[in-house]
Amino acid sequence: MSATNVTVQSSLGMIWFIGWLFTLGYLQLGFFKGLLALLLWPYYMGVAFAA
Repeated sequence: MSATNVTVQSSLGMIWFIGWLFTLGYLQLGFFKGLLALLLWPYYMGVAFAA
């Protein structure tokens, strides 16, 4: 039997989390919009930069 090593790269999740936190702070979103931004933070950034 050979040993198998499994490596999980979680850098994409960290980048997403940092982007979400940046969105909350930059756009000064309230609590409910902050929860919605969990899924839609690129949309909120696009609306802010388009203005």
